[in-house]
Amino acid sequence: MALAGRAALRWGARLPSPGPAAAPLCRQPWLPAACGRPYSSRGKEEIDMSTYPVESIRNFSIIAHVDHGKSTLADRLLEITGTISKTDRNKQVLDKLQVERERGITVKAQSASLFYNHEGINYLLNLIDTPGHVDFSYEVSRSLSACQGVILVVDANEGIQAQTVANFYLAFEAQLSIIPVINKIDLKNADPERVEKQIEKLFDIPTDECIRISAKQGTNVEKVLQKVIEKIPPPQCNTADPLKALVFDSTFDHYRGVIANIALFGGEIAKGQKIVSAHTKKRYEVHEVGILTPNEQPTHKLYAGQVGYLIAGMKEVTEAQIGDTLFLYKQPVEPLPGFKSAKPMVFAGMYPIDQTEYNNLKSALERLTLNDSSVTVHRDSSLALGAGWRLGFLGLLHMEVFNQRLEQEYNMSVILTAPTVPYKAVLSSAKLIKEYGKDRITIINPAQFPDKFSVSEYLEPTVLGTIVTPHEYIGKIITLCQDRRAVQKDLLYIDENRVMLKYLFPLNEIVVDFYDALKSLSSGYASFDYEDAGYQSADLIKMDILLNGNPVEELATIIHNDKAYAAGKLLCERLKETIPRQLFEIAIQAAIGKKIIARETLKPYRKNVVAKCYGGDITRRMKLLRRQAEGKKLMRKIGNVEVPRDAFIRVLKRETDK
Repeated sequence: MALAGRAALRWGARLPSPGPAAAPLCRQPWLPAACGRPYSSRGKEEIDMSTYPVESIRNFSIIAHVDHGKSTLADRLLEITGTISKTDRNKQVLDKLQVERERGITVKAQSASLFYNHEGINYLLNLIDTPGHVDFSYEVSRSLSACQGVILVVDANEGIQAQTVANFYLAFEAQLSIIPVINKIDLKNADPERVEKQIEKLFDIPTDECIRISAKQGTNVEKVLQKVIEKIPPPQCNTADPLKALVFDSTFDHYRGVIANIALFGGEIAKGQKIVSAHTKKRYEVHEVGILTPNEQPTHKLYAGQVGYLIAGMKEVTEAQIGDTLFLYKQPVEPLPGFKSAKPMVFAGMYPIDQTEYNNLKSALERLTLNDSSVTVHRDSSLALGAGWRLGFLGLLHMEVFNQRLEQEYNMSVILTAPTVPYKAVLSSAKLIKEYGKDRITIINPAQFPDKFSVSEYLEPTVLGTIVTPHEYIGKIITLCQDRRAVQKDLLYIDENRVMLKYLFPLNEIVVDFYDALKSLSSGYASFDYEDAGYQSADLIKMDILLNGNPVEELATIIHNDKAYAAGKLLCERLKETIPRQLFEIAIQAAIGKKIIARETLKPYRKNVVAKCYGGDITRRMKLLRRQAEGKKLMRKIGNVEVPRDAFIRVLKRETDK
């Protein structure tokens, strides 16, 4: 019987049971949760989506600064509409990733369909909960493409912050209806009147349009739903048009392949139809369509204006490109404009700890970049670390979260090198212009840095930073910005207590530790947001690290001339701690061209050759020491310093400056 049971388990059959209500095998409690995935959406009652015409559909996003209560508001909206049962455990229901629950932040935009009856009419509300951190603003801009309106949440205690301003302008430029909501009115220090005045002054929204709520306690949340129905227009599309579906997100399932999240801009889609991808031109048969409530809920059809998911047997991760347009076979349509590709701000090398894991890491990267399309991947190799990739991220937190997701979701441990930013060089050498085929090149690896004699100027990336802070910290923050080579562009008092500063920063000055320094200077009250501001001319140099006069290519860095000495000294000190001592002296030097700017000396192991001398003539002692020194000198000439792999890892790994 045991053998028969095992065979049944292996093939997903039903186990024999005395009662008629035996559950399918993959529902058995002793099996791992993953086993139930292929069957997770079966057995549910299908919803008839034809009862929701375009006029009764509302698509909206919740946008706000970090920790202003977006996910808590989403939880209350799900409870009020009966999408989830009301319990005390409903915290961050839409934050499904482990990294999101550990850090308490939203990383991925998540969608859910809500059903709500208002004045006797049934409405379908498609909600998208978005991240609040600047590093994930690409998720926000993507989410807004599937919406006609937004709920702008502002904390009644903290007021308008830097990311609130950035998100407002994203929605404003997309010409979406904006519903301002002041959250956390139950807090002791809440001041909703002050926040209403800030919203009116900065965004020109009348104070009487603001809704005061407490998402945690559920106060006034029902009013938000009513405002969504009244103020946000239905999508402009028609079910009579040919099918036109936009893929705005996708995930990979080991059993069912790619699950694509789609927004329908025309027509209808049903199980069994043949569809074509405008990007790959491949043809698929639709296996399942449905809505997210927030779990997958299969439906017979999806109609124009609705948002849901689609499974069509896409087995390769490259087949479901975010921004792709799907249409019916033999009914081609003009592809939707898709999304503007994300512009990476930070680059880092990623290498497997063991080169035998290269293929597994490659597969994990492909699947994770399907879910996070803002990461750019280029193959790279290093003499010290082997074959790997150079990845582009939108910021440092984005890089940390991506690395954490690799470890948690795919069990991959990697070496991540120090972050760099993309520089540009304007070439003056005719030979180099002919070699590259253009007169301006982008440098993401210091090894590609051209010599200054063949370049007319170097360019570094800049960002326009917005800092919102209480006015008592303004002096310290201005000093910090000046130390980072920033240029002040604007200073505006939002109210009598808060100031908004705008600075033009070189990107490499803020990429590692600026945010931490800003938070510590302002006791955590200041907020920071930035946007790309193009390139500017800069005095850049390539700093080499020499060991006994031999350059170590892997440790070369591109740096601004003013910061070279401090960075060179720090790197030399770090190398002195990590390189093992040898029988000869090792000179660790930081050099710019031929000029040495910093040096540390690693002393050799040394035998006490005068231990046998008890008294006697001093010349005997000097003779022994001189002979030892000559031997060490000869050894240093012929000895080769090999930096061990773990020393490279410790030096190249991102560390906070000491």
